[in-house]
Amino acid sequence: MSQHTSRSGRSSTSRRDVRVPPRRDFEALKQRRLQAARLFVKGLLPAEVARRLGASCQSAVMWYRAWQEQGRDGLQGAGRAGRLPRLTDAQVQQVEQELLKGARAHGFATDLWTLARIAQVIERVSGVHYHQGHVWRILRSMGWSRQKPARRATERDEAAIAQWVKEGWPRIKKTPVAARLGSSSSTKAASP
Repeated sequence: MSQHTSRSGRSSTSRRDVRVPPRRDFEALKQRRLQAARLFVKGLLPAEVARRLGASCQSAVMWYRAWQEQGRDGLQGAGRAGRLPRLTDAQVQQVEQELLKGARAHGFATDLWTLARIAQVIERVSGVHYHQGHVWRILRSMGWSRQKPARRATERDEAAIAQWVKEGWPRIKKTPVAARLGSSSSTKAASP
């Protein structure tokens, strides 16, 4: 893995600006279930509720049973789906600020970020250990992307290269005049 930069190109972006959108809007789903409860009160069957709300019949039947057993409270929802994140939003922002300082600021020999290096910084800052494969998910949630550094020698002399392109290259480059002088083939006679 190589260097990472913020998607927005700014050095100090907040996590809220570039966060990956959630897969589900839990509040909208909750409102849909509560709308189903209002329709059940009116006497509609689960199949009709499913059709009106654009849900599956199975979901409508489950909502109907939960509504019958627990009332509207049964349709509130269980909250977030999945495991809670191990890093808080504040910790993620702190990690991002540390990464923006550069790899050299954290004692690395080069300013190139790798997943292993980022994992070390995350552990140093937050005390939470992540596998390198998961570090990439955290970076994407912060809006960072993979960047491939340009491969150039550190000894590269731009002035010498420019001079060679101007003087040396024309000397060895084939020109239309040189191509018309004749054939280098031993079996073909030179062209006039």
